[in-house]
Amino acid sequence: MKFSEGIEWAIHCVAVLAGLPEGATLSNAALAEYHGISESYLVKHLKVLARVGILDSVPGPRGGFRLERSADRITLYDIVEAIEGKEPMFQCEEIRGRFPGCPQQNFARPCEIHAAMLKAEMEWRKSLQGVTIRDIQQQVRVSEEQRQLREAWLQKHVRLPVR
Repeated sequence: MKFSEGIEWAIHCVAVLAGLPEGATLSNAALAEYHGISESYLVKHLKVLARVGILDSVPGPRGGFRLERSADRITLYDIVEAIEGKEPMFQCEEIRGRFPGCPQQNFARPCEIHAAMLKAEMEWRKSLQGVTIRDIQQQVRVSEEQRQLREAWLQKHVRLPVR
């Protein structure tokens, strides 16, 4: 199984936004710069995340993106589902009865391959439902130098709300 690169991009962006002060935003350009990725492609994913209620898209000169809900209420599965959709990864086309000379028939039992693939998919979905962005934040370990570089970069790019 291979996820699109948009999954990785989306998860990283949500994780960065989870570390911002309350009400603060980052522009899509800043998020793309931070990760060294394509802004035009990234913004499509950010808009999808906003449409499903993971991110909040704030308009205006101090606008950008921020979390719509807390990091402990956003799972990796929420992000995967938003980007990839709800369709099953494996699509069974019932080819088991297509060999030459085999009459097309209705099989009494479901395709064993389809059943195994569906079971595996349900397991990885369940696993991703159990991991929140907060969990990811708590597991990240960076050096003091990396932390300082990140903080300096954020100081230049974070858009704080007007009070």
